Amino acid sequence: MAEYKKTAMPVTREDDYPQWYLEVIKAAELAENSDVRGCMVIKPWGYTIWENMQRELDQSFKDTGHTNAYFPLFIPLEYLQQEADHVEGFAKECAVVTHHRLSLNGDGKLVPDGKLEEPLVIRPTSETIIGASYAKWVNSYRDLPILINQWANVVRWEMRTRLFLRTTEFLWQEGHTVHATKAEATEETHKMLYVYKEFAENVLAIPVIQGEKTESERFPGAVSTYSIEAMMQDKKALQSGTSHFLGQNFAKASKIKFQSKEGKEEFAWTTSWGVSTRLIGALIMAHSDDNGLVLPPRVAPAHIVILPIYKDDSERETVMNYIEDIKLEVAKQRFFERKIVLHVDDRDIRGGEKNWYWIKKGVPLKIEIGPRDVEKNTISVVKRTDPGLKKNFILKEEFINCLVETLTNMQNEMYEKANSFLKENTYEINDYAEFKKIFTPKNEEKPEIHGCFARSHWCGSSKCEDAIKEELKVTVRNIPFTEKQCEGNCIYCGGKSSKRVIFAKSY
Repeated sequence: MAEYKKTAMPVTREDDYPQWYLEVIKAAELAENSDVRGCMVIKPWGYTIWENMQRELDQSFKDTGHTNAYFPLFIPLEYLQQEADHVEGFAKECAVVTHHRLSLNGDGKLVPDGKLEEPLVIRPTSETIIGASYAKWVNSYRDLPILINQWANVVRWEMRTRLFLRTTEFLWQEGHTVHATKAEATEETHKMLYVYKEFAENVLAIPVIQGEKTESERFPGAVSTYSIEAMMQDKKALQSGTSHFLGQNFAKASKIKFQSKEGKEEFAWTTSWGVSTRLIGALIMAHSDDNGLVLPPRVAPAHIVILPIYKDDSERETVMNYIEDIKLEVAKQRFFERKIVLHVDDRDIRGGEKNWYWIKKGVPLKIEIGPRDVEKNTISVVKRTDPGLKKNFILKEEFINCLVETLTNMQNEMYEKANSFLKENTYEINDYAEFKKIFTPKNEEKPEIHGCFARSHWCGSSKCEDAIKEELKVTVRNIPFTEKQCEGNCIYCGGKSSKRVIFAKSY
């Protein structure tokens, strides 16, 4: 008989991974569905995580020479029509504004009125509207490069939504750059993908695979699309950032032209790149456990929560004075140039309820302090990364002196754990029968956790790619930069192949 282990989540990852994901979001108070179908409310704890991500990424963008700007939410329909592949790629996802006011009808109900001469599209992405501005700004090679990012919301009409992973409206950043040469634009595309890789691995503690997307997975209108792919704990892939080399396609559509040093009129070369609040979903699925959220210290809204324990006012005064001393010492320290955030939870609720509240929210360090701790000059510390949530009693000074080191070690341990999981579940597969077996659940009605990242040969044919997707819901995630040329046979048709790619099921 299996040993029963009580967990804070009503369902475990093994029992029902999709439901577990939603329960973690609910328990950690990250977000909830709004009254607008397909949209979400990002609650303070979830939004602070996003703000911490923004801060880290924004600095990386500025360190690589980019500045922030803001462009309109509304895009004239004619702008999208200028780039045929682009409009075809987004046509089914566009939300369209057709009227500019509301009026009362005979029944006293508000109805759209004042039809627009030309409909406006709520931005699904901003290449065309930003391109219109760039066309005005660029005249000479001296005006280049333009390196701009914007933090914004976008709308892509979704039929099936899931909090953070796929919603009708979501938050993101989108970089848009203009260059004089193909080489400069290509360098920019790869540079920004590397920025995303460094952010994912060093800040989010999530290992990723960099590579090029196949033609069928390219951004609409792009010449090349590159991605970072992360493995979630259910062995599915999550596309966690993309960078697009747009060639001259959008420059021609938007008429972004410049006079070269030689006096010739040329079309510019452009790029775009972005990540979104989907990364919060990645954090949840890469690190959390059956007790709730587990957060890397670098993006946690609070690094430490202290739970005071006392019976009366006299004990409360003693304990709170002790905590004030700790707060003063912690305030002097910085973790990756960020103030260490310490929260004291002195709410009048049961200790057990309070304890599990913070475990489920994923705070890296949970501390309990009572009168006996004050007498002994100790504290009781629980690391959220410890599967057993074991209490460790240590001297106050030792805790304070080792605090930055402790948080750094926790950050590194989370990355190493996720990286080990990725390596353990990445297989070189050469036989389609084996490939099919590993990607086929035993229970079709309620699939168990299955699959992997399969490093397999692919001939480059969209027919093979589509057939695998149709049969197994498995796609080529990307063609990794690290894969070397090697002769082999396509996993599906047996045709000649020169390189392995990453196949996986995905979100």
